Amino acid sequence: MKKQFSLLPKIAALSVMAAFAAPAMAQSAGSNIVNLGWFHFTPRDSSDPIRVTSPLQTTLAGSGSSVSNADTVGFAFTHFFTDNVALTADLGIPPTFKLNGSGTLAGVGELGSAKQWSPALVAKYYFGEAKSAFRPFVGLGITYVWYDDVNLTSNFQRTIGTRFGNPNSPTSANLSSSWAPVFNLGGVYNIDDKWSVGLSVSYIPLKTKAELTTTNTALGTVRSETEVKINPVVTFLSVGYKF
Repeated sequence: MKKQFSLLPKIAALSVMAAFAAPAMAQSAGSNIVNLGWFHFTPRDSSDPIRVTSPLQTTLAGSGSSVSNADTVGFAFTHFFTDNVALTADLGIPPTFKLNGSGTLAGVGELGSAKQWSPALVAKYYFGEAKSAFRPFVGLGITYVWYDDVNLTSNFQRTIGTRFGNPNSPTSANLSSSWAPVFNLGGVYNIDDKWSVGLSVSYIPLKTKAELTTTNTALGTVRSETEVKINPVVTFLSVGYKF
């Protein structure tokens, strides 16, 4: 009997060691994970010169613009259909982008700003096993992008109005909405069975058409447009919780 009781502490110790040695099943079929973190948008942008389309057709030669970086709080929800295949919905508080003049508009400074909404669905493939501590992944998805709170600075409006004979002519802008693909890669480090940290990088080939309307000019109402390629690289650093 004494010999049997003497084995119990050893068995208990081995059980504890085995528990710590066994990797947690952090991401497996049926798992749901929510992430909270920080989105950073770095545009790889370019733009066309402003083209006047009505009441005459001309181009404001040399005019251009650039898009600023932006940051915002991000959310993500991921469901694992298998140990390796998952679908993620990415959301976030809409970041505000600033548009700055370039070329002949460089002296104007900031042209305007807009909030961008870009929820995305991304299908991902996770490498390794569900019990692995570190799991890299690749993803492919789609996003629908639209804008609101589009505002043009008074300095830019005055510049445009002056081109058409009245510096006090107001100008408004509309930015087109569009679908765009999302190319994604990253990795997750599992702290334990519930908590993880993740980093992902996405590239979104994205462009929008800006339509400008200037009223009360010497020519009447003037309509013009330009195409802005934003093509952002988006990083997402986050903390995840599995439930």
